[in-house]
Amino acid sequence: NFRTAFFDVEKRILGLPLWKDRGKDVYDLLTGHEVGHALFTPPEGWHHSTSEIPGIPRSYVNVVEDVRIEKLVQRQYPGLVSSFKRGYAVLYNEDFFQVAGVDLSSRNVVDRINLKAKCRDLVEVEYSAKEQPIVDQVMAVETWEDVIEACKALYAFMKENQKVEEDARQSLAKQCGQRRGRFEREPADSRADDEGGRE
Repeated sequence: NFRTAFFDVEKRILGLPLWKDRGKDVYDLLTGHEVGHALFTPPEGWHHSTSEIPGIPRSYVNVVEDVRIEKLVQRQYPGLVSSFKRGYAVLYNEDFFQVAGVDLSSRNVVDRINLKAKCRDLVEVEYSAKEQPIVDQVMAVETWEDVIEACKALYAFMKENQKVEEDARQSLAKQCGQRRGRFEREPADSRADDEGGRE
């Protein structure tokens, strides 16, 4: 049993968790999300993305690529649109994203982008005037090249405005100890990055 869903873009392996009582929409969401990676995430691009942008945490690339593949898979399979909305509503209502009672302005821009991209109208997320152009660029990604350019801009912004290393450590600690709103395996399994695993 897997902790959450994943797709290995190089080995072409899909893994799904055996979650109880979450319903068909959540499984359609998980499957649709990972099928999006299977169809649209280029193995060579994913594998080399952190070398193209030295120092960038893989989680930043994951968030931006998730925006793109969810958009593309729902466009290709329009029936998934309602499944994604209902599935994310279930997860949001279960506090899967761990935001109940949290001041979202205390979260970094990467986490807020991830939350808004997935939960959409379920959550109000505010961005500063400095953040908004980066957010707009991330939300507009259509190609892998767009993802790389948006990641470069996001990483530069984070380096300029926040402590990236501290942020990455905090993000990793959250992922290791708690459920996350990204569909990932335990980060301690570094093979996901080394061998092409894509969540």
